[in-house]
Amino acid sequence: MTFVKTANKIPVVMTVAGSDSGGGAGIQADLKVFSALNVFGTTAITCITAQNPAKVAGVDAIDSAMVALQMKTVFSAFPVKAVKTGMLYSTGVIRVVAHELARKKLNILVVDPVMIATSGGRLIQKHAFIAMCSEILPLATVITPNIPEAEQLANSRITTLDEMKNAAMTIQKKFGAACVLKGGHLDLKTGLNKDDVLDVLCCGRDITEFRVRRVITSSTHGTGCRFSAALTAYLAKGAPLHTAVGMSQKFVAHTLQDQLYVGK
Repeated sequence: MTFVKTANKIPVVMTVAGSDSGGGAGIQADLKVFSALNVFGTTAITCITAQNPAKVAGVDAIDSAMVALQMKTVFSAFPVKAVKTGMLYSTGVIRVVAHELARKKLNILVVDPVMIATSGGRLIQKHAFIAMCSEILPLATVITPNIPEAEQLANSRITTLDEMKNAAMTIQKKFGAACVLKGGHLDLKTGLNKDDVLDVLCCGRDITEFRVRRVITSSTHGTGCRFSAALTAYLAKGAPLHTAVGMSQKFVAHTLQDQLYVGK
């Protein structure tokens, strides 16, 4: 009971996402970020993955009723201020998550539309993409796609800075949520020094560019999870969206600079 009382003194957040057995992404990454940024993290696990930075060897979905029960049980005992969603995987899970989020009526919902792992493994069933677009994304406060995800959501190719901005505007208009389009997957041919990473925030009529020095590393597994978790934490602590995006970008860059190498 003391543990719960202590948790109530700092913002409580929830991640609704998959478990990464390698510890670098998914709920494992989210909880590490939440702890580092001094928010209390709770979870609803949507699926179990057999995964390491090089591959996704297997995925088992959690029964949708159990996912809903996890959310209900946490919501009943904790003052959850913000939620982020990550890997939702199946249509059944997406529908119950959307139902519980709609009932909760949160002011802060960060949706990381996870589709493909850094290693290339598919993290959402093909038919579940439609459910995500129709049931989860319209509930979002902010959506955080990477380049491949944004290309699917906006139904357009992204190879330049202008195309990034247009895609972010399309996603905002389509789903009614602010969009942070993460540019780490793309070496832009125009408008960006290749030594930098550029993220674009579209919020209302404003488009803001966020630049950070590129960290040269092959260990980028879980960076999208870290970004959306950091954004959730900063928003839960009361930071304005523009400020939270900038701090989240810098946080991820610092984790890449200071990361531990524990694999083979």
